[in-house]
Amino acid sequence: MARDTPVRNQTDAAANDTTLPNLVTIVGRGVPSNFEIAVDGDIEMLADDPVAEGTVVSGSVAEGAIDVGVQRFRFSGQMANVRLVDWNGNDAANSASVPTVHVEYGAPER
Repeated sequence: MARDTPVRNQTDAAANDTTLPNLVTIVGRGVPSNFEIAVDGDIEMLADDPVAEGTVVSGSVAEGAIDVGVQRFRFSGQMANVRLVDWNGNDAANSASVPTVHVEYGAPER
């Protein structure tokens, strides 16, 4: 299955820090949860294998699942939308179990 926008690995993304200067980090809380991130620019996942992480990145949107651990994305533009739901479908406002999200504009390479 072909992708419209290729997902680059961490090495390629580091080379693109000037065009993808911002960083969003999703931190799992030990409960299976789903997330969707939308930006008004481009977004790329910082992972060796996004498919193994269960994440789909297409154009300006990334969506996936997380239980534990951290998933990071570099992006350009501004954060447009973040949607988080826990395994019961409860959104962030109604669940203390959804992942936390950290957004850093102008984030240096890590």
